[in-house]
Amino acid sequence: MEMLTFVLDDEGKDPLYHQLYEYIKKEIQEGRIKYNEKLPSKRKLADHLGVSQNTVTTAYEQLIDEGYVMSIERKGYFVQEIDNLLIFESPKENTTLKEEAVDRHIKYDFSYDGVDSESFPFYVWGKITREIINKCDAKLLTETESQGDYDLRQSIADYLRQSRGVICSADDIILSSGTEYLFYILFQLFDEEKIYGIENPGYEKLPFLFSSNKVQYIPIDVDENGMTLEGIEKSDPDIICITPAHQFPTGSIMPINRRVQLLNWMNGKNDRYIIEDDYDSEFKYSGRPIPALKGLKNSDKVIYMGNFSKSLSPGLRVSYMVMPEELMSRYKKELPFMICPIPTIEQRVLTEFMDRGFFARHLNRMRNIYRKKRELLVDCISRHEDKFRIIGADAGLHITVEVDNGMTEEELVESAAAQGVKVYGLSRYCSRDIDMNRILLGYAGITEEEIEKGVELLFKAWFD
Repeated sequence: MEMLTFVLDDEGKDPLYHQLYEYIKKEIQEGRIKYNEKLPSKRKLADHLGVSQNTVTTAYEQLIDEGYVMSIERKGYFVQEIDNLLIFESPKENTTLKEEAVDRHIKYDFSYDGVDSESFPFYVWGKITREIINKCDAKLLTETESQGDYDLRQSIADYLRQSRGVICSADDIILSSGTEYLFYILFQLFDEEKIYGIENPGYEKLPFLFSSNKVQYIPIDVDENGMTLEGIEKSDPDIICITPAHQFPTGSIMPINRRVQLLNWMNGKNDRYIIEDDYDSEFKYSGRPIPALKGLKNSDKVIYMGNFSKSLSPGLRVSYMVMPEELMSRYKKELPFMICPIPTIEQRVLTEFMDRGFFARHLNRMRNIYRKKRELLVDCISRHEDKFRIIGADAGLHITVEVDNGMTEEELVESAAAQGVKVYGLSRYCSRDIDMNRILLGYAGITEEEIEKGVELLFKAWFD
């Protein structure tokens, strides 16, 4: 072979040697450079392409490492024979999906995800972190107990007793990084034959979580009071997963009568359990706080889940689970290999943050901030109250609305997006089709100014 002619892109994202390597490899794969054919010398090819000899050397060495080329001393570089070469085209970048994910035209996003990041206590959190690191405690470099740091579990137990009426000890609690990981633990403890009942509509990731782990589940419809006893008895699950303090996404609070009904159902058989996800119970803006289901009598078999995603930040990835005594015994016996995935230093910082009263003060501050945001959002919507109906309790970090303008849910979402506003139809949270025609509006991660401007654009999209 006399020479290779190839145009290198000096401003390309790939280094020059990689561009040259890819070009020669493709020529060999597609048969344009044949077996035993000699490649140009490094010096001649470098001069021809106007690059350094090191560039050519690096490209040749990569081809040698992968078996496309062999080097024969004092003779040069030759193409090796490759039998039955299968060529797979690299997947093309899906620019359409990328553009959809970015949503560049969206100005105001009423997402439920996230928190008011500007209100995170960075200074205090950083100060505690520095104090802990400066102690040079070697224990920070070791793994914590399987259930998580004992002191943090005790702090959580104290908090739950005071705020949610849940009586438990540090020994009853397991810490992990996210609710999903807590479910993984339960999947290991319960038999494969167990059937889970999940709320419909409900947390959108649950069906994927159950399906990917080959766990059987049945969607059970909710009404204005939460999951119905009629639906439970008809579906006959072994375990139900509910959000009684603030049903997601409808926003309803389960009344005491319904809670007692579900507890009676659970206690009707020894192998029935309730998983209570108390995901944003810290934020109730009127009336007295409602105790958790786990705080009621006859709730021994309730598995209580909580986290710090809404109260502090989803980035912390700290979740916890209060286990019934019998399940905890099985956990220690059957899953001794489990480790707590939360970094030790993060657990220590959170413990200090709670024990020194910073967490309680932060919650009080965030309740005021989110209360004002919710009041503003409701006030803006109420200007057209003849066209809107707000659904759900005065709690949490989102509201749901019904819009009376003749549009379908899909049309509501699309027309809002056309005005630069992202809203969320409740059908996306349904495991099976339900005629909801409602819209979810989150307000934690959006400013008060953005709330007002966003609602103005919604009026324009839906009523002009």
